[in-house]
Amino acid sequence: MRQRWSNLLFAHWPVAPELLRPYLPPRLELDLFEGQAWLGVVPFTMSHIRPLGLPAVPGLSALHELNVRTYATLDGVPGVWFLSLDATQPLGVWAARTLFHLPYLHARMQLTRTPDGVLHATATRTHRGEPAATFTASWRPGARLPLARPGSLAYFLTERYHLYTAGHTVRAGRHGADLWRGRLWHQPWALREATLTHWESTLVESHGLPTPLGSPLLHAADPLDVWVEELRRI
Repeated sequence: MRQRWSNLLFAHWPVAPELLRPYLPPRLELDLFEGQAWLGVVPFTMSHIRPLGLPAVPGLSALHELNVRTYATLDGVPGVWFLSLDATQPLGVWAARTLFHLPYLHARMQLTRTPDGVLHATATRTHRGEPAATFTASWRPGARLPLARPGSLAYFLTERYHLYTAGHTVRAGRHGADLWRGRLWHQPWALREATLTHWESTLVESHGLPTPLGSPLLHAADPLDVWVEELRRI
């Protein structure tokens, strides 16, 4: 699957590892940076969605996404672990849950950019049977940052080329016996400074986690083309 990611913001908070461990299946290890776990909220626009070798389908080739994530590792392979992925395209949510075993949830979401470069994102979860959640944020991307170096915190949080999933449940401790790993291919992130002008969110709290303390560590990012391999059961 080929995609383009744009209008992206990484917002991260340090979190005590014991708070996040119940959200991972037993086989996965929580990936830590200098002994610290990290929790992220990431809004962005996904466009140019199409299977490799096939044209995009009109009306199904773009969506807005808002994910809650932490980081995991298995057999020395680091990856992203999603607590939830709210998205706007109903068929895309169905496909991601059914074919890719990912915890996508239906949501209404808008992500716009003003003429002066400020990005605004709003989202309301609409998925039946799942905890309600809302999100509103505004931020301004700033100066281009150097490429993240291996071993740095920015690299740990952003340069992830695998993802893990154990099915589409978003409930802590309710994972299936199966585990899948997918691989992502893309150039290194072109990161930028970012300044928040507004932030209101109940996404983290919808998972039963406490409200993150303090201001998040922010990285905006330039658009990026991504290739996603088929997930494989491991």
